[in-house]
Amino acid sequence: MCFITPLQIQAQSSLQSFRLQQVKLLPGVFNDAQQTDMTYMLALDPDRLLAPYLTEAGLTPKKKNYGNWENTGLDGHIGGHYLSALSNMYASTGNAEMGRRLDYMLRELKRAQDKTGSGYLGGTPGGTAMWKDIAAGKIVADTFALNKKWVPLYNIHKLFAGLRDAYMVAGKTQAKDILIRLTDYIDGVSRKLTDEQIQRMLISEHGGLNEVFADVAVITGQDKYLILARRFSHKEILNPLIQHQDRLDRLHANMQIPKAVGFQRISEVGGDADYGKAAEFFWETVVNNRSVVIGGNSVNEHFNPMHDFSKMITDIAGPETCNSYNMLKLTRHLFEKGANVKYMDFYERVLYNHILSSQHPAHGGFVYYTSMRPRHYRVYSQPQVTMWCCVGSGMENHGKYGELIYSHQQKDLFVNLFIPSRLNWAAQGLVLSQQTKFPDEETTQLIVEAVKPGTFSINVRYPNWVKAGKLEIKINGAKAAVDAQPGSYVKLNRIWKKGDKIDVRLPMEITTENLPDSSHYTAFLHGPIVLAAKTDTTDLDNLIADGDQFGGYRARGKMYPLDAAPVLASNEPDITRYLKPVAGKVQTFIAPELISPATFKNLELIPFYKLHDARYMIYWKKTASN
Repeated sequence: MCFITPLQIQAQSSLQSFRLQQVKLLPGVFNDAQQTDMTYMLALDPDRLLAPYLTEAGLTPKKKNYGNWENTGLDGHIGGHYLSALSNMYASTGNAEMGRRLDYMLRELKRAQDKTGSGYLGGTPGGTAMWKDIAAGKIVADTFALNKKWVPLYNIHKLFAGLRDAYMVAGKTQAKDILIRLTDYIDGVSRKLTDEQIQRMLISEHGGLNEVFADVAVITGQDKYLILARRFSHKEILNPLIQHQDRLDRLHANMQIPKAVGFQRISEVGGDADYGKAAEFFWETVVNNRSVVIGGNSVNEHFNPMHDFSKMITDIAGPETCNSYNMLKLTRHLFEKGANVKYMDFYERVLYNHILSSQHPAHGGFVYYTSMRPRHYRVYSQPQVTMWCCVGSGMENHGKYGELIYSHQQKDLFVNLFIPSRLNWAAQGLVLSQQTKFPDEETTQLIVEAVKPGTFSINVRYPNWVKAGKLEIKINGAKAAVDAQPGSYVKLNRIWKKGDKIDVRLPMEITTENLPDSSHYTAFLHGPIVLAAKTDTTDLDNLIADGDQFGGYRARGKMYPLDAAPVLASNEPDITRYLKPVAGKVQTFIAPELISPATFKNLELIPFYKLHDARYMIYWKKTASN
């Protein structure tokens, strides 16, 4: 049965993203991060990542699989992430080796799938037998296990997503065939189960299977996959969200976020309004009530109680990078639906302060937990040793920075992010480059390098962090009227010509933001950029992570007493006036008369994404001065 999706019907009114192939990063911090990520990816051996799939199919692997999470039950999950990461990087850069590795992975996966003969493909040890048991109604599930195996649904979702991305992002048709055969296998199993049995399975962490099944419905035009997506939507989470009820306290955060991404995707593809309501409410409550200043959420992987964020300060295991990876997915979908700038403000906040900061700029290691505890630190992965979930999503993160810099609505262009880049929009004959050193400088310049004759709009985002009346635009040196307000777009409609230049000034100010529970802990921002202070480099145990399966990603060094951390000592309600720029240093501030005790008075506050290999302060306790 074929259908026309509401997504297609609404295409004329909603924003459309450009393909990664159409946006190239220009020199800057994001391009540097992309190249660092590619180096990390090249250090991995595809044959070792493929070993779990070949073994489970009854084939002899060419090399031994990796250790850590890759040989202790979650075998194969990094291989799925690697497909997505290769797809992103190949699409973004055109790097031939990325394409070659992707082709090789797909050939080997097809060989394994052909060997099973059923359409099944997976790396979970004993996965074939497990699915036969499930088809027979033998289902024993808890949060992190299904039929005594470590989250096999979550694991296979990484493969599903990797195959989807290999086809939809990188254009590899072989991936489409493998994906549909695997989906048909799961659909065949599900047809033998009642809805209650499937819901029992979904107690176990299962990633965003509902999202991928909705995507397969779009790829094939077949309604049966949309039905599968609805059946694999966890009603225990869905139904309260539809009623705008927040029951997320203490739930495992990254188990829930991918479900919400799937709810939104089902709403787009199938027109299910309630699913859309659930996704929007989920976003609102997580962003407004459960996220800290860097845009991330969770302590020890679980959502804080809304009115008690004390563990965010006392614990070392702050926001998990995978959570933000998935929140950006949800944010992108919601932004494209309605072009509301609040979504892009959040996207930008997370992109700079959590995602960009989660990769080491030199050796490329990825961060699992970003500690908010005063004077603690982060731990970085290494390619041959650590195989955490945040390594998998980390490889994906830094290869797709171009996904939302620009959008379009019919022939009108939207400039969403201020990142040095070049857009090639062949359908409109438009080549547009963005030259900027933002956020080190408060300006960006858009240059029309080629364009077809005709009138259209270039819409420039007016962020909420720029005060009303402060954003300035010049076109070819002449000041343009800005009648828009923060939280909207400045519409520049005219006949654009080759060589036209748009100069945008985005004044940034120092602001503060408390923890969501309004406690006495506060953080500083400069525009959208979180500021942090390096305090020391002592006791950095396992700064480069070891292979400890469930402890290597935690910063195990000494926890310094909270009462020994520097504080903000002031009776003034506006403490931002104490921060002064440091002469000769970009985005660097100092406040010696504000920070106490005296041993910490000369701490410099810099963008958090630039701070590595050290203990730091993001949140400061505010106390009255004597």
